[in-house]
Amino acid sequence: MSLGFEQAGFDVRAAVEIDPVHCCVHAFNFPECAVLPRSVSALSGKELEKATGGDGIDVVFGGAPCQGFSMIGKRILDDPRNSLVRDFVRIVREVGAGYFVFENVKGLTVGSHRKFLDELYEEFDRAGYVVRDPWRVLNAADFGVPQSRERLILIGARKGLKLPVYPVPTHLRPDGCDALIGSVGPTCRDALDDLPDAESFDGLVESDSVETVRWGDPSDYAAEMRCLEPRHWHYGYRREWNPGLLTSSARTTHTAISRRRFRETQPGTVEPISRFFRLPSDGLSNTLRAGTDGARGAFTSPRPIHYRLARCVTVREMARLHGFPDWFRLHATKWHGARQVGNAVPPPLARAIAGAVMDAIGFSPRRPGRILSLGDPALLEMDLSSASAYWQVERPPSKRDRSRGARKRKQEEIERERLAAKAC
Repeated sequence: MSLGFEQAGFDVRAAVEIDPVHCCVHAFNFPECAVLPRSVSALSGKELEKATGGDGIDVVFGGAPCQGFSMIGKRILDDPRNSLVRDFVRIVREVGAGYFVFENVKGLTVGSHRKFLDELYEEFDRAGYVVRDPWRVLNAADFGVPQSRERLILIGARKGLKLPVYPVPTHLRPDGCDALIGSVGPTCRDALDDLPDAESFDGLVESDSVETVRWGDPSDYAAEMRCLEPRHWHYGYRREWNPGLLTSSARTTHTAISRRRFRETQPGTVEPISRFFRLPSDGLSNTLRAGTDGARGAFTSPRPIHYRLARCVTVREMARLHGFPDWFRLHATKWHGARQVGNAVPPPLARAIAGAVMDAIGFSPRRPGRILSLGDPALLEMDLSSASAYWQVERPPSKRDRSRGARKRKQEEIERERLAAKAC
């Protein structure tokens, strides 16, 4: 969301994030943005205003975990597991922001979870804010992202200010739409076909980046991801970067049996053993997931299978499917990098939402002339311990035993392949 809001013309002054590894990646990509490595529950509005420079805060945006929905007969927002949602409302009120954007999963809109939304509307009303009603679930595919990804979006304004309206979709989905009706959104092929194959580079076995000249002819979407023209930066700050560097592309080792299974899986279907989805070349990616963090077992996110190659996609390919331009770097490891993509709001969707807020404010953005340097690449290599030390915070608890987890996954893979070979 930081990137989308910047591309819409906002200056993102501060970011609150409890995971120190994510803090490092944000600091690398947004070198002039203050990063507050803590829970929002331990943050006051005055501290946040001080971090932004004290010039006033127009918009607060973000999403808080919402997990407590089993307290029958009680207010859902009173569940301790939902305390961060109340902290979001509190921060909006304490800084006196004119506007806010709250995003979360679509699941909050169905069944008994609807009570949560009713309570959240009431909470904002008491804080002095009006929320656009009815709420909307937006799909990133309707805004030029080659991925079907739905998110609940709440937008609101301080009472007395103009209330933003939800953005109108800009693209038709490529799956079964009529090209004569409007602009058809990009496909998986549009997103990935110009990228060099990571398996062509031995250096990507031990690293996540390599210098290359093996780029293909880009689609319009890929050209934007490569920032080949000034307009591709939208209203964001240009960055100093090396366009010839293929990044976030660490290779994954697959067994011969796994590759055979991947090849035999039809595009648009799920491989039966791994349960990985194979991308359709002329369609959309499935929703890219984040896996779990270290406190919940650190399970790796399921990366889909490439539509043309018998392997899972790289983190860079995930980023392309999400709408991240190539200058934007993720963590060097596949686990952290994939989790960062899977947890993110696709930048083109965030940009459309931010543009709606900008329209309500009545400000006409201009492209900045200043070019920013990216941060220290060492930030992208830090593990949880070194990142915690860098930010001078306590290392978050983790259930992950890397060696034990690796052995378990290897044993599971061997057993799956034994069963698959037996079936053949």
